[in-house]
Amino acid sequence: MDYQAAKNYLLSKPEAVEDYPFGPQAAVFKVKQKMFAILMHREGVAQMNLKCEPHRAAALRDMYEAVIPGYHMNKLHWNTVILNNTIADSDVQKMIDHSYSLVVKGLRKVEKSALVLAYGETEIFKEL
Repeated sequence: MDYQAAKNYLLSKPEAVEDYPFGPQAAVFKVKQKMFAILMHREGVAQMNLKCEPHRAAALRDMYEAVIPGYHMNKLHWNTVILNNTIADSDVQKMIDHSYSLVVKGLRKVEKSALVLAYGETEIFKEL
């Protein structure tokens, strides 16, 4: 998966918005004002920070060389995925789905309920 494909998939998540609170070098993707991904280029290579359940984060780091502890993030709860085409697009999409679902799960009940009502539980919680 390359930068543009990742960006397109991130923006395909229900009510996802792109923001640049850290400057033009890092695109931040949010749902209901809560961040679920950061997409950037670092040293000329596209990469993305994604939220992840701690045990799963460790397992993904063991499985893929291109998954490392979250760059400038809480390394227990965030992974950095290097987008160098060594991970199947479908697996990267599952990581994005997981991050999005975790963030939605932590939203206030009224916000979470509104998303589930509008888009359906299977669309919101694809990978939990």
